[in-house]
Amino acid sequence: MSEYPAFQYGKSRFNQDTFFGRFRHFLDVIDPSTLFVTKKRLQECVDQLDRYKQGTLPPGVTDAQLWQAQKIKQAIIHPDTGEKILMPFRMSGFIPFGTPVVVGLLLPNQTLVSTVFWQWLNQSHNACVNYCNRNASKPAPASKFLQGYVGAVTSAVSIAVGLNVLIQRASHFSPTTRLLVQRFIPFPAVASANVCNVVLMRHSELSEGINVLDENGKVVGTSKVAARHALLETALTRVVLPMPILVLPPLIMAGLEKLPLLQRHRRLVLPAHSLVCLAAFGLALPLAISLFPQMSQISVNQLEPEIAMATDCKIVTYNKGL
Repeated sequence: MSEYPAFQYGKSRFNQDTFFGRFRHFLDVIDPSTLFVTKKRLQECVDQLDRYKQGTLPPGVTDAQLWQAQKIKQAIIHPDTGEKILMPFRMSGFIPFGTPVVVGLLLPNQTLVSTVFWQWLNQSHNACVNYCNRNASKPAPASKFLQGYVGAVTSAVSIAVGLNVLIQRASHFSPTTRLLVQRFIPFPAVASANVCNVVLMRHSELSEGINVLDENGKVVGTSKVAARHALLETALTRVVLPMPILVLPPLIMAGLEKLPLLQRHRRLVLPAHSLVCLAAFGLALPLAISLFPQMSQISVNQLEPEIAMATDCKIVTYNKGL
């Protein structure tokens, strides 16, 4: 079977009904090579896709070329605004620009000031990525973004500082144990802040509901039940995402730092730490966002009665967001 199926505009070339298909799709989405695409190359991709929609493609253009053009356009251009997304806030830039922050979060012997700084920087980067990749089909007040940002930063800093203070006061911990436990503090702080960010920035969906669609993509109603499912799935993704990033590196580094090489050459600890964080980040991001389909399904029987009356379908879909 050909690696590239027949091109479909706006669709993924991988099966989104399976975890492996979603995983391969999101590996494309976060591919950092798209960060180096030139302005000229981007315009060529946009023009090529426009010609495809108009039916004026020149002969010889392959499906592989069209899929690559779409990959580049989707990585750089916001689908709703049509504007370029700033490089550090693209999904393809999330790992290369986020890894230094993760390294900072996991540095040993954190002071109160450094703990606050790295948690603030991490949530600021996350908030900008969320905002730049938001659904912009409907205008949303800036106050909603600011509310989510302040809530995420406050919860992350409060939990991280609180746990640090508790550990410092735990006199029964040995210095080695205290250092190891401190390395795991960023995970509960970041995970809770991520959930807080999702709930605060999307809380209006719970009161207003989200669109649900039939098998033909037609909107059949607005459901608060589907909104709850969408937020729960997104929140679970945001809890799973930092787990490998903030849990695996401390475990791995605890073993690596005992190696004779790193014992003799302490200056190699930070580069080794950075590589471990990069590898964990690169694995965790596509795994987490592949847990649930972008377009999730739900039985009509679970939704409001008026939706069941508006369609003959037994299953409807909704966009859960990222």
